[in-house]
Amino acid sequence: MNKAFVSGISMTKFVRDEKLSVQKMGANAVWDAVKDAGIKLKDIQEVYCGNVFAGTGVGQKVMVEVGYIGMPITNIENCCSSGSNAFREIYHAVASGRIDIGLAIGVENTTSLLHGRPILDEDDLEGAMGNSFPALYAQRARRYMSTYGLKPKHLAKIAVNNKKNGYFNEKASFGALIDIDTVLNSPMVADPLHLLDCNTHSDGAAAAIVVSEKIAKGSSRKPLEIVASSLQSGKLSEGFIDMAFEDVSYRAAQDAYNQAGIGPEDIDFAEVHDCFTIAEVLRVEGLGLCERGGMVKWIEDGTIAIAGKKPINPSGGLLSKGHPIAATGIAQIYELCKQLRGEAGKRQINNARIGLAMNRGGAITGIEANACTVTILRS
Repeated sequence: MNKAFVSGISMTKFVRDEKLSVQKMGANAVWDAVKDAGIKLKDIQEVYCGNVFAGTGVGQKVMVEVGYIGMPITNIENCCSSGSNAFREIYHAVASGRIDIGLAIGVENTTSLLHGRPILDEDDLEGAMGNSFPALYAQRARRYMSTYGLKPKHLAKIAVNNKKNGYFNEKASFGALIDIDTVLNSPMVADPLHLLDCNTHSDGAAAAIVVSEKIAKGSSRKPLEIVASSLQSGKLSEGFIDMAFEDVSYRAAQDAYNQAGIGPEDIDFAEVHDCFTIAEVLRVEGLGLCERGGMVKWIEDGTIAIAGKKPINPSGGLLSKGHPIAATGIAQIYELCKQLRGEAGKRQINNARIGLAMNRGGAITGIEANACTVTILRS
């Protein structure tokens, strides 16, 4: 494998607006990424586009809106991990030597589709019986509480931390300066998860330009090396799964660390898929960033805060940005790049050198998750 670098990155402001066009959001993200990379549209040799709900040919529609098409374009649907997978595929296209300049896009408008209703597959028996994602994660929270002594106030502190980070992120719409009582007094969704323990759906797009080492050397921007990108899916299992630990996150992380030749102790900060506050707990531990049960102490002592020893979700995460499903993964890459370039403003982490993005999505009866992607960048 050859070296590959992110030379340009962008994301739109994540909002809730059912009138937003997937094509226009995607095109805006592409234009901004191209400008950030200092290249021309005609330099792009291949495109991967992640999308879940907008139908067929989304990548082609976005590039038509941009005004340039004709290169190979591949569309990817892999639940919440769709954008992350688009990024992974364009990384491999460059690292394999097939191309020198590639584009990854993630774009979604969920507001126009959901209107507060869950979308169920015909074979989703658990969802049909009311075991929707809030209920599932509430069960996981209860199991973790029973095992490790986690309290609702710990979950609330995660929400406070991420909302504060999002308050200083101009791309996030749901950041706020709140306290623990505000979280605990928000409406109960699925005990012990309150409304402010849960992310909201949103609409937006993100894009990344990935280039070879030859192109990176001539870039006017600080190129960031992609040292790992791992994709894993949940395994078929009999009986009960471990509700207080994520095997798929663990396997994806271990593969990524092996690719990068580093360990979890070398990660300076991480963006993780915090669809619920308990999800952040499970994923930080699944990634091996701390020991099982260790997040209780990390929450209490501020380890996960911007000024802490291991900042988590400096962007504000899904709790502050919302979750435009296929755009989320590349938006995480955007935050890694902003931090590693030293461009994150009031949420800047000191001496950030290696960042990790973890994104997972989907679940069907019998497996833990459809897909989990872990990506590591180094400055």
